[in-house]
Amino acid sequence: MKRKLWMGLVASMTVTMLLAGCGKKEEQPEQIVEEVVVPTPQPIPTEAPTPTPEPEFAVIKERETVNGQIQSYLTGEWIDEAKATRRPIAVMIPNNSPAMPQHGLSKAAIIYEAPVEGRITRLMAVIEDFDDLERVGPVRSSRDYFIYQAMGYQAIYCNWGLARPYVEELINRDTVQNISAAVEGIYKPAHEAFGRYSRPGYAKEFTGYLFIDGMFEAAERLGYEWEYDDAFVPPYTFAADEVLAQENYPDAPAATMIYPGGKEGNQGGYGAYNPYFEYHEDDNLYYRYQDGDKQIDEFDGSQLAVSNVVFQYCHGEVRDDHDYLAFGVHGEGDAIVFTGGKVIKGTWKRYDGDATPAKFYDENDEEIIFNQGKTWVCNIWQEYGEHVLYE
Repeated sequence: MKRKLWMGLVASMTVTMLLAGCGKKEEQPEQIVEEVVVPTPQPIPTEAPTPTPEPEFAVIKERETVNGQIQSYLTGEWIDEAKATRRPIAVMIPNNSPAMPQHGLSKAAIIYEAPVEGRITRLMAVIEDFDDLERVGPVRSSRDYFIYQAMGYQAIYCNWGLARPYVEELINRDTVQNISAAVEGIYKPAHEAFGRYSRPGYAKEFTGYLFIDGMFEAAERLGYEWEYDDAFVPPYTFAADEVLAQENYPDAPAATMIYPGGKEGNQGGYGAYNPYFEYHEDDNLYYRYQDGDKQIDEFDGSQLAVSNVVFQYCHGEVRDDHDYLAFGVHGEGDAIVFTGGKVIKGTWKRYDGDATPAKFYDENDEEIIFNQGKTWVCNIWQEYGEHVLYE
């Protein structure tokens, strides 16, 4: 009886389960699948490579004596050590037609040219190699802006002419070692250094010369020292041997003709005799022309030629009714350096006093590199600077 009851219970449970299985299927909740973003592998950080520095352009730095020669502070060229370590002389020389040809200009390491009254220019020849010269000249009077430039080279300043009214106080200072002819306003004249030289057909004012033997006698009598002092600052940075400065300025524009006063006459003190320079690529020199012809040195018959031409723009003023001029040669101003056929624009700066020269910098404020050789510095009257021309 019990067995029947158990079997019935099992059957009843089975029927119930089957009936449940035949009913509506229960809905399952929707599954949300999240998108898995796999990060991109990142490189392992490493130190940035050190950039390769630009090769330094080769320039003259420390001077060394080799076989009795050393490189000049003024030209960078090799000359006898006795000459390169000796202070130069700075000689005032007229540049108008009635004075030419001049004698000894080709020996100058630096020629400084600036306007004077009458809208003509005068030259100052800075010479360190003068032992084989008998005379230099003709010699004319000073202007104060020439004296200030000579002081920057620690040169012994030589002139012949009236010192008043604008030069007297300056030229007689203890800081200006001058050899001057016996004229009004000169307190310590050097009569032994000057004399007349016969030039038939020339006015007397163009027959006075500085004689080198007498100049040495005057310097000794006046107690002048011939060695540069410790404060001396070389005026230029020169390219090293076998290197051309223009290689450091590949993007600079080129020019072969240079006109400091333009092509037309009497502009800003440079036009009266229409001076200009012509660049010759074969020897890397700028040749000087004036009055429509080559400017020749009487000393050796050579045409004046230099390795570098500089335009130094200076503020200028007319001082009086006699047309005496004044130029600011301290502080700073615009500048253009012509070297190796290239035109390098920049500035000049002179803030460290009379005993230091103007230094020249490019538009990146880096000191401009000059080619070895002579340099001609043109004082450009800033207010007439628009007449400057080069092509």
